[in-house]
Amino acid sequence: RGLGAGGALRRGALAGPCGAKKGIHPEWHQEAKVICNGEEVMTVSGTKAEYNVDIWSGNHPFYTGDGSNIIMDEGRINKFKSRYEGLDWMMGDQGTSKDSKDSKDEGD
Repeated sequence: RGLGAGGALRRGALAGPCGAKKGIHPEWHQEAKVICNGEEVMTVSGTKAEYNVDIWSGNHPFYTGDGSNIIMDEGRINKFKSRYEGLDWMMGDQGTSKDSKDSKDEGD
């Protein structure tokens, strides 16, 4: 790409095996350690030799499937219902709940 006629480098072409300019990039570590709670959990490559993290995929509830931190108590459900109780008219026929159908049947 950067070669002109006769195999010589063209003006403005990047030098080096990957085409990166020399002297402007940080040192690259092929095997950088990722440490969580004082324990090495994985190895990655990056600009630091060691990364200290608080959360990684091995202990995050989203990745481990642990849903115990989501608590649906009665107070939260009632708060949601009270906030949106008057908006069922926006849904039209789709928004009718089972309770409203039952109350219509009772009137017949």
